[in-house]
Amino acid sequence: MTVCILYGGKSGEHEVSLRSAASVAKNLDPSRYTVIAIGIDKSGGWHLQDTVRTSEMSGQGAILPVVPSARVLSVVPSRGILVDGRALAIDCVFPVLHGTFGEDGTVQGLLDVADLPYVGAGVLGSAVSMDKEAAKRLWRDAGLPIVEFAVVHRGMTEAEMLGIARSIGWPVFVKPCAAGSSLGAGRAGGASDFVPAVLDALRYDTRALVERCVSAREIECAVIGNDAPRAFAPGEIVPSGGHGFYDYEAKYTDPDGAALVATASIDADLRDRIRRTAETAYAAVRCQGMARVDFFLENETREIFLNEINTIPGFTSISMFPRMCEAGGLPYPRLLDALIELAMQRDTERKTVRFEK
Repeated sequence: MTVCILYGGKSGEHEVSLRSAASVAKNLDPSRYTVIAIGIDKSGGWHLQDTVRTSEMSGQGAILPVVPSARVLSVVPSRGILVDGRALAIDCVFPVLHGTFGEDGTVQGLLDVADLPYVGAGVLGSAVSMDKEAAKRLWRDAGLPIVEFAVVHRGMTEAEMLGIARSIGWPVFVKPCAAGSSLGAGRAGGASDFVPAVLDALRYDTRALVERCVSAREIECAVIGNDAPRAFAPGEIVPSGGHGFYDYEAKYTDPDGAALVATASIDADLRDRIRRTAETAYAAVRCQGMARVDFFLENETREIFLNEINTIPGFTSISMFPRMCEAGGLPYPRLLDALIELAMQRDTERKTVRFEK
């Protein structure tokens, strides 16, 4: 099979994508796959890479750079991806595009129109999962546990926003409804720091989510599958003392920002409840292929709450998603095999659907 890694992108997670792409390329079995790569630069330009040198991608900080190309690349309905007017032979696209324009349904719709199979959630699952308000509403309708929340938007006055926060009760947590990587996320203990937190969140989206602040452990669960999702034993993120939560700095700029524990230290009953809840949450937002489902385990009550779902989680050598799968008996190369198989199964099923009378 020829697998095309699609990586880079316009989002704030461009650099993370370069590391994820290198890790995916390194772990695709060369006896099973021919690997090509298309890098998307920060301005949105697509570039076919001349070579993918997996031998040079060892080590935690390895990246697959986006090398500019003068060749004309286009995505054509029903014809796939063309370079200088000729279609690339691609069996499956593996998007490793984190955040906006990567896991929000936009590139998935483009690949659907181009009639190309791809790894991960489709348009609906991607768009709903990226939009935290939409996902929480669907989870609430499904009877799943979520933290009390409300939404503010740019058209509101400060008084209206404060009224919403007060109805939830201080402290609150504020984050953009549809942005990745903890961009614009922050905690507000009262009115004085609430408005600046909202204004920061609204830099990254036109709406912001306001939630009850939960004192909790941050638990994550890897899920794969299409119609029959399978969740692995959950792991845990433990932010260091210098970070109140797993913020952008803890994720990407502070090497000691957090400890990533592939298998959380929790009892068997709680572990199974988290896995079942993750599978139900995954299905409720019509996710397919893969996702990382994030939870809060409240310290005082020991209750679990769904936080968010990421349809293209990190794929670096130290990322939680592949580590949780490996801890559950699915090593990285076999995980990639499984995700490609799920993509091809979904494409086969999609081709049975009629689009005309």
